[in-house]
Amino acid sequence: MHETMAKRTPTAPHDADSHDLIRVHGGRENNLKDISVELPKRRLTVFTGVSGSGKSSLVFDTIAAESQRLINETYSAFVQGFMPTLARPDVDVLEGLTTAIIVGQERMGADPRSTVGTATDTGAMLRILFSRLGKPHIGSPQAFSFNVASISGAGAVTMERAGRTVKERRDFNIVGGMCPRCEGRGSVNDIDLTALYDDSKSLNEGALTIPGFSMEGWYGRIFNGCGFFDPDKPIRDFTKKELDALLHKEATKLKIDGVNLTYLGLIPQIKKSFLAKDVEAMQPHVRTFVERAVTFTKCADCDGTRLSDTARSSKIKGRSIADVSAMQISDLAEWVSGVDDKTVAPLLASLRHTLDAFVEIGLGYLSLERPAGTLSGGEAQRVKMIRHLGSALTDVTYVFDEPTIGLHPHDIARMNELLLQLRDKGNTVLVVEHKPEVIAIADHVVDLGPGAGTAGGEVVFEGTVDGLRKSDTTTGRHLDDRAALKDVVRSSSAALKVRGAHTHNLQNVDVDIPLGVLVVLTGVAGSGKSSLIDDSVAGQDGVVTVDQAPIRGSRRSNPATYTGLLDPIRKAFAKANDVKPALFSSNSEGACPACNGAGVIFTELGVMATVESTCEECEGRRFQASVLEYTLGGRNIAEVLAMSVLDALDYFGDGEAATPAAHEILERLADVGLAYLSLGQPLTTLSGGERQRLKLATQLGKGGADKADVIVLDEPTSGLHLADVDQLLGLLDRLVDSGKSVIVIEHHQAVMAHADWIIDLGPGAGHDGGRVVFEGTPADIVADKSTITGEHLAAYVGA
Repeated sequence: MHETMAKRTPTAPHDADSHDLIRVHGGRENNLKDISVELPKRRLTVFTGVSGSGKSSLVFDTIAAESQRLINETYSAFVQGFMPTLARPDVDVLEGLTTAIIVGQERMGADPRSTVGTATDTGAMLRILFSRLGKPHIGSPQAFSFNVASISGAGAVTMERAGRTVKERRDFNIVGGMCPRCEGRGSVNDIDLTALYDDSKSLNEGALTIPGFSMEGWYGRIFNGCGFFDPDKPIRDFTKKELDALLHKEATKLKIDGVNLTYLGLIPQIKKSFLAKDVEAMQPHVRTFVERAVTFTKCADCDGTRLSDTARSSKIKGRSIADVSAMQISDLAEWVSGVDDKTVAPLLASLRHTLDAFVEIGLGYLSLERPAGTLSGGEAQRVKMIRHLGSALTDVTYVFDEPTIGLHPHDIARMNELLLQLRDKGNTVLVVEHKPEVIAIADHVVDLGPGAGTAGGEVVFEGTVDGLRKSDTTTGRHLDDRAALKDVVRSSSAALKVRGAHTHNLQNVDVDIPLGVLVVLTGVAGSGKSSLIDDSVAGQDGVVTVDQAPIRGSRRSNPATYTGLLDPIRKAFAKANDVKPALFSSNSEGACPACNGAGVIFTELGVMATVESTCEECEGRRFQASVLEYTLGGRNIAEVLAMSVLDALDYFGDGEAATPAAHEILERLADVGLAYLSLGQPLTTLSGGERQRLKLATQLGKGGADKADVIVLDEPTSGLHLADVDQLLGLLDRLVDSGKSVIVIEHHQAVMAHADWIIDLGPGAGHDGGRVVFEGTPADIVADKSTITGEHLAAYVGA
């Protein structure tokens, strides 16, 4: 070893500095076809390719997943028992990995107690600040927390002292900041009793109209045997005591027919079963019931602040913690700068830095009291970025999943600066992205393709941005695509009138949204676009909204089950073979008994990664062997589910297997650019863009959407490759030409240029926005150039 050191010249690089590449060899995760890439460290690498080409499989499921798995293995077996177990990705060699920090698009938890303040460190820092400087002093930081209730009590405490057992009386008092009426939620619920039962009927006559409350099951046994009321008497004839027992009685243990059961009144049961859960995650029929039966109103005691009177009584410079949490973060940053106290100087410095990061990243329009569940995917991703901006860590791999989603072209330049800042601190930055503005700043580009799904999974180009432009790949050919302004725009005969819209930051907006045409609603992030739609358009009769909320589904869910395509397929198989449709469901009677229709068998190994092996009985096909003997048009159900949408269109289009209901759904999937998806592909393997387009196809295929007059789309270009945008514009045109009114919330200049009418909100975000700054055709806004959108659209079309 000493010999080696002696031979090295002073100018020769150290061996430790030679590890400047992340090497991936033989990557086969999901649809990757044994690919190999070498990525430069401490550089910005952008991964491009059509949606479904394998970008996420390479970046997230291979590189980032293996980095996280290796880090988890450094913890003790005891600690690993509390962590998610990760399997090694299907790859031959991974070298040169560094610690990976994933900043993904997953929305933040929709728990009603989670806010921007609690999801970041700012809420905790403010609570400490008020506990130190607030006047009057009311207690520790938890006295300002709406998640901590005030509790007091007294009792005897038994303890061992000097070999004797001693009892002492102890008092305890916890001062929390939770509003006692709404329990820190900011809103109280009121239940409409007419939505719970028909009072002209008795319970045994089916008076209850609550989903799942049937008199034939346990509820029937409890109501008939509890003795609190007569189940054969109409509810309108109940005495006050009987009605109170039916509606409000707390949990009471009973013994009915020798079985121990618990009786609980309808209202506490509804609160426990439905209201404690996220409304968005409920099944559609349950969600419909909750929306009909329960109204949420602002808590009168705390005025929606979630905090008790005591917590709001303590102030700094005349403002309570509720006041500052409601401020726009850009204003709050100024207010914190005006607080000067040496006893809390480190806390103030950290708080100022975090609030400035919010402003720098373009989220200055948020407030700390904003519920985390209301943030869009792009906003949630940028909130997660904040904790990394000031980090002292270097030589870290940051992995971003389309960080420009939800960003106006004006804001993309700012995001690019942040990505370059992270790189220049000595970090490796990996970005999955479609926007040419981000691809342009890359040091290195990896383009995957050539197609999507089984037609993708190969590296079709690796090199510089200039090299990509000259290459003959799909991305290279479309990188400099620019949509032109339309020569002729459609004219509108009617308008949807919005008057006095004032939700969130909207400033009493009056606007006429033209009907029968393609309207694009644009403006910088936080200017009030979604607020305008949510407040005045969504929810009206004849309006269908396709938003960006993620699809909820397990690995048993697939495009066929999600879109309802499997129902006509099962019926067609059942009719052709004269058997029950349930046989053709891998979640029902047709399931393979060995793997319960999962196709794989999971073996738990404690702290080690769970082993997933293909079921030997059904060989991964999910169905019993007897079910696979039944065919339709020469194919069994497993073979049909393995087909792509494109193949299935031919199969169900004509011949023995012709099924019009299935063919119609398949056409819609092809319309939104999902022709390459296989019908049985698990939803969990779909990319973000694929899931949104699957949702769009499903909404368009519902009877309600066919009857809808107005279709609202929230950023349908999310996750779309440059080459697929033209297909989307064609779909929008077909919808309008079929007589629909289409309103699109969008930042993509190609969609703006293709619009018949543009409504631009701004001029800024938060309280600097909320106004209509332009209404007119794309040609008008380009000629006018008076707004930020006008400037960027003019530059885009070369005007």
